[in-house]
Amino acid sequence: MITVGQASAIIFDHLYKPGTTRLRLEGVSGRVLAEKVVADRDFPPFHRVAMDGIAISYDAWVKGQRTFPVQEIQAAGESRKQLLDTSHCIEVMTGAILPAGCDVVIRYEELEIGDNRATIRTGDIERWQSVHQQAADARKGEVLLEPGFLICPSEVALMASVGKSEVTVFSTPKVAIISTGNELVAIDDNPSPFQVRRSNSFAIQSALEDAGCQANCFHLLDEKTLMEERLKDILAEHDVLILSGGVSKGKFDFVPEVLEKLGIRKLFHQVSQRPGKPFWFGASDGGKIAFALPGNPVSTFMCFYRYVKPWLLRSLGITPDERFAVLGTDFSFPGALTYFLQVEVKNVRGKLVAMPQPGGGSGDFANLKKVNGFLELPLEKKDFKAGESFPLISFRD
Repeated sequence: MITVGQASAIIFDHLYKPGTTRLRLEGVSGRVLAEKVVADRDFPPFHRVAMDGIAISYDAWVKGQRTFPVQEIQAAGESRKQLLDTSHCIEVMTGAILPAGCDVVIRYEELEIGDNRATIRTGDIERWQSVHQQAADARKGEVLLEPGFLICPSEVALMASVGKSEVTVFSTPKVAIISTGNELVAIDDNPSPFQVRRSNSFAIQSALEDAGCQANCFHLLDEKTLMEERLKDILAEHDVLILSGGVSKGKFDFVPEVLEKLGIRKLFHQVSQRPGKPFWFGASDGGKIAFALPGNPVSTFMCFYRYVKPWLLRSLGITPDERFAVLGTDFSFPGALTYFLQVEVKNVRGKLVAMPQPGGGSGDFANLKKVNGFLELPLEKKDFKAGESFPLISFRD
């Protein structure tokens, strides 16, 4: 049995090597950028008016002028107009190009306008105030985004502004999610008293979608020959297998044996943790990866967020930020295992505070609705004090 740290190191030594694909801009949020995005023009591309008001020559203000006849209006989207007389002003709208001959904007709130004249009612004016100057944000040719950037809606807007209707992103692996067990039935079935509906597969599939990765779901019965036949076909069509169940020491836990028979070499089996101790991980010589997670729902859920999701992100060039939270109350766990404590995390005056919500064990997935993460408590201790800080594995903002 290996430690949590050793398990992570082994997993991260077997990252997926992604290719790239081109996607329409509308579908890239949540994906990882695989190309440089360069400014095709200055940002902003012109001296941009930042407030509704009037534009004047700053020199006229310095000379003592406070009332300016209004020459005309410069609207957003119009070609640039010229201030013909520095003793005049031009009304300007937010987003408009600053008229030639002007270098300061005074907002309407600081003006009195009547009879086509604007009088300035403030004594505090600086050159270029209320003007977003050309190239203040970026110059033409400047790299705005580097490969490996996780694309969010703000980056989508940025790429749209440089005219990128298509974007190169890293391809995600072809993933198969496989539940196992004769006791599991489809969602729409009426389970017998000794059966339960499948749920782990849908939780993993949803979590992968949040990470920009699509997956296919399958179910296998606890019959060794049939499992081998089906897994052989599934493995041929996918890069990564995420299995749930069939990895412990029961007489019908065939998953490790079948995976190795299909060429997936065991890299570890059992981790000194709770929940999720029977976790199995392996890889083939051809680069196929298999995560075989314990079947209890909380174990599956925790292992996915602690191991599988970070593996996926690192494979795509992203190193997830470590997060920590302080324990909100004393807690004890006597076993010599890393304990992943279910917690409700709240932001208390800028500090993440984790309140224990242990629930009824690894089978009590209903308890997950009360929590938003797991606190990783180290195996070297058994008593944990309020105020101590520990790694936080979040699954809900």
